[in-house]
This record gives sequence, structure tokens and C-alpha cells, in this order.
Amino acid sequence: LRKHDPYYFYDQVEFDVPVGEKGDTYDRYLVRMEEVRQSIRILRWCLNNMPEGPIAIDNKAISLPSKKDVYGNIEGLMNHFMLIINGVQPPKGEVYHAVEGANGELGFYVISDGTGTPYRVKCRPPCFALMSGFAQMCIGGRLADAVAALGSINIIAGELDR
Repeated sequence: LRKHDPYYFYDQVEFDVPVGEKGDTYDRYLVRMEEVRQSIRILRWCLNNMPEGPIAIDNKAISLPSKKDVYGNIEGLMNHFMLIINGVQPPKGEVYHAVEGANGELGFYVISDGTGTPYRVKCRPPCFALMSGFAQMCIGGRLADAVAALGSINIIAGELDR
């Protein structure tokens, strides 16, 4: 996703997308190690190109005030209270957006009715897609190989529990 549908600053960063050739457990290990090297490459670019200035957004409509303001003045306290009670109020509509997580595409589908509480939120975790290929990975192997295959795709059980 970072290469083919870039978000944030990824269209400015030079990095490679590692792809395996054999599809076995060892190949997935080699791909993961190359992903680590490419992540370090991206981090170095970020450190060298980080702009000066504040790192937090300064918009009272969507950002919680500092603790100093919450405890120090009534305006900060009220702003905090209203954001917590009413939430951020996006416009009516629906949107799907995905980012590249450590295991693949992590997407969210949100339907907003214009209030601070979404009408519907659906999460598409990467482990659903990974787990659907697990049986195919095990064909022709031994039972003991299934443990290594499962470990090589880095399944997060909490994503599969619906």
C-alpha cells in the first residue's frame, strides 16, 4: 500500500518492497528480515527529513487540550469535556481507508451520521487474509511444519476473534 497507494509522505521515500520467490516458511523469514532493513531505511529518511516545529495538531475541535489547560482553566476543562462527550464530529457519509500494517492491509470502513458516534465501523484486519491461506501453506507438509508455517505468517489471534 505504501508504494501503490501512498499516504502521508511515502511517495517521497525511497524503499523497496521485499517479495519472496518460493513461498515457504524460510522464504517468509527472509522477506521479514528484508522488511526490517527497509523499515530502518524509512526511519532514517524520516529522521533526516523531519520538519521543525510542533508535533501535535493545534485544533480545539479535534485535539484534546493539555493537562495543564484542563486542570488550570475552565475553557480547557470544557473543551476536554465536550470532546470526550460529543467526540469528533465528521460530516455525514461513508469512507474506507487502509494503511499498511506490519502484517498487511489494515482497513477501516466508517459510516458517519454526522454525530460524534459513528453509525457503523468495520475493521478489516490483515490476519483474516493471512489465515485464509494457512491451509494451502500446509498441504504436503508434516504436522510439525504447521507450527512453523503459522509462526511465519505472524498471526495475531485477537484479530481473528469476532
